[in-house]
Amino acid sequence: MQFVDADEGAPRITGLSHAVEDDQCVLRWIWPAAVDAVYISALPLGGRDGGDEDAGRLKLYTKSEYKANNGFACRLNPARPYRFTVYAFVEGKEGAFLIRQSDGDNRTELSAGKAKIFYSITEKGGLFRKHKQALIEVDTETALNQDVLCYVKKQGGYPANREDGILYPFVTPFSPGRNVLPPIEIGKSEYVRLFLTDGRTHGQLYELIAR
Repeated sequence: MQFVDADEGAPRITGLSHAVEDDQCVLRWIWPAAVDAVYISALPLGGRDGGDEDAGRLKLYTKSEYKANNGFACRLNPARPYRFTVYAFVEGKEGAFLIRQSDGDNRTELSAGKAKIFYSITEKGGLFRKHKQALIEVDTETALNQDVLCYVKKQGGYPANREDGILYPFVTPFSPGRNVLPPIEIGKSEYVRLFLTDGRTHGQLYELIAR
């Protein structure tokens, strides 16, 4: 299936919303007048990201099916967050296309339940050393992209939030299960704590728990 970027006159999906009850999700949106079918991408977030335009992840859904079912319903894995994208499907003399929108109105992220992320930080250092090592271990129910978590370093005490110190991103993704990170060298009076990088977005999908 070919994609084209939405221009000024292209039909757009708007008003995309979702409702989640237990492991059941229902998507609803506003249909453009000239569109009778869409393709829906349900992409599990975290780890290897195949991209929304992976044809193997796309499902055709017609306006008549939408009306009969009062939306689009599917089941979710409770331990996995998802990104749903709805593409308007158009056919013309030049072929069939899916409309790629840059405004994000046709995209939403959700989870049937927050995936739990456990972490622990152990400090090691000698009595007469100027520095110590922070050993971070992350145990997660689901794969995580590297931008989901960050750590913050603060002088004289533990940081209270992402802005309470110097923020450092992680550079590699996290696999499901136990992840032991390379030691981080910090000053003897410095302290480290983990946070979700984007509390508003990631906080709907994950629960970060210190051990």
